[in-house]
Amino acid sequence: MSETLLEVRNLSISAGSKALVQNIEFSMQRGERIGLIGESGSGKSLTATSLLGLLPEELEVNGDARLRGFDQNLLRAPDKLMRALRGDEISMVFQEPLTALNPLMRVGAQVAEVMLQHGKISHRLAATKRSIELLASVKIPDPELAARAYPHQLSGGQRQRVMIAMALANNPQLLLCDEPTTALDVTVQRQVLELVSEQVRERGTGLLFITHDLAVVANMCSRVLVLNQGKIVEQGDLDQVFSAPTHPYTRALLAASDLEATDERGRLFTVSTAGAYRPPVVGEAAENAVASAGGDEIPMMGAAATPAQIPAGKALIEVSEVSRIYHRARTTLWGPRPEVPALDGISFTVRSGERLGIVGESGSGKSTLLRILAGLDQPSKGSVLVAGTEVAGAKERDLVDLRKELQIVFQDPMGSLDPRMRVRDIVAEPLLIPGVNLNATERSATVSRMLESVGLESDSAARYPHQFSGGQRQRISIARALVNRPRILVADEPVSALDVSVRAQVLNLLADLVEENELTLLFVSHDLAVVRHLCDKVIVMKDGKIVEAGNTKQIYTNPAHPYTAELVASSLNLREELARV
Repeated sequence: MSETLLEVRNLSISAGSKALVQNIEFSMQRGERIGLIGESGSGKSLTATSLLGLLPEELEVNGDARLRGFDQNLLRAPDKLMRALRGDEISMVFQEPLTALNPLMRVGAQVAEVMLQHGKISHRLAATKRSIELLASVKIPDPELAARAYPHQLSGGQRQRVMIAMALANNPQLLLCDEPTTALDVTVQRQVLELVSEQVRERGTGLLFITHDLAVVANMCSRVLVLNQGKIVEQGDLDQVFSAPTHPYTRALLAASDLEATDERGRLFTVSTAGAYRPPVVGEAAENAVASAGGDEIPMMGAAATPAQIPAGKALIEVSEVSRIYHRARTTLWGPRPEVPALDGISFTVRSGERLGIVGESGSGKSTLLRILAGLDQPSKGSVLVAGTEVAGAKERDLVDLRKELQIVFQDPMGSLDPRMRVRDIVAEPLLIPGVNLNATERSATVSRMLESVGLESDSAARYPHQFSGGQRQRISIARALVNRPRILVADEPVSALDVSVRAQVLNLLADLVEENELTLLFVSHDLAVVRHLCDKVIVMKDGKIVEAGNTKQIYTNPAHPYTAELVASSLNLREELARV
């Protein structure tokens, strides 16, 4: 561990006169794990790709980066040398494996190619055999079958395991991981993180782990570099930086990441309110604090409170024995079409003013359920009564009232906002439905009030979606959803793609609007910590069925179903991870 593996000095990257990364300096010892944290645009990925020589040609890079055993500066080395290093001495696991893998090559051939290209194995037959062994080492079920599959035939978690097998095939000295688990379910995320940790430990590989999730950093790394606007604002050992941050930005990131801490209003801390935040205790002291509290949350100023209770009214949503079956194309000319059950006899009731969290992994049926509740799909069996409207069997003309009563905020605002429309037209569009009788002046005033209520300036109305940040676009989506004052708001993974500080702002905004407008909230997420903070009731879905439902605190602290227990155990919690440091 005392041998220096990587030395980076005065690394700067610019686009013309604009500085993107400035004077980055750090060193890594052999086998060390360093977390590179910061928000989108802070320069994390640029820093990593510069070490691989993969920066776009229009960017200018300066500085010095030295890898153990190589005399040349990685930032200035000729492409021939970098090609020899990439995948051999330095490897990278990217965020989205489906775009990083060749869709036209079988998985085994792609793993074998890494070894053949670098001459580690000279014969293709031996490389194929070794690729199956590597796939087995990353715990892919039936590695021989997986080796013959194409990337699209594997799940997201399996594709990420393939990327790890490729990255470690030649036993590199340095592994770079760029947000490798952001898009994965909590159980798969936990498995992938454990796999990466196990593999680098066995090989003595140095790890540079890039993420904006501080709980992941606490789980994986021993040292931290904090980037803000292209500069390292703080670095040091994990326990030192996370328990006693010296820079306001580090404190703000910690505050926004800690979903168990709230301000005096019961809202999450944000960048602007982080001054009152007290960082969690690290290590043995944290374990003692949990034990003395009887296993509950660590006592602290502003500890997370139960969501503000709005007295529950009459049933607003009633789902009774609902099933949804899809059909695939026939596999034979005369045979039946194969059935795919998406929902299987689910029933639940949501009363007016309740906040219901819906959790489960990909493929559990969450999105299908939302589409049915919104009248965008029909159940194959059962009854769905939403705000007095029976969805099952209804024609589009019968769903006009439902469209007024229920609105959705989607996961990706860029995909749900029309890029050709100005914000004022996007937010005003729901006011054009039949039964809403407003003239142009009244619509304009309503849009202005709505934008102001979600924290956007009045001049935002004249701009287009691409001119806003991700968090601002999500605010526009919320404004559009609430402009008609619905009684039910459905939020489908609305913060999963956002930085932690923006996530805190959007969650606070949702909480404020739900209380002010006395909304009924259905919040869908695979992030159990977010659901626990925002919702008072939760249903857990698996394979199209509800396996557990009830009070949020009860289910999280004492889950009755093994699948719920697995979800809770797999969910990374910043305080729990720091307690293990």
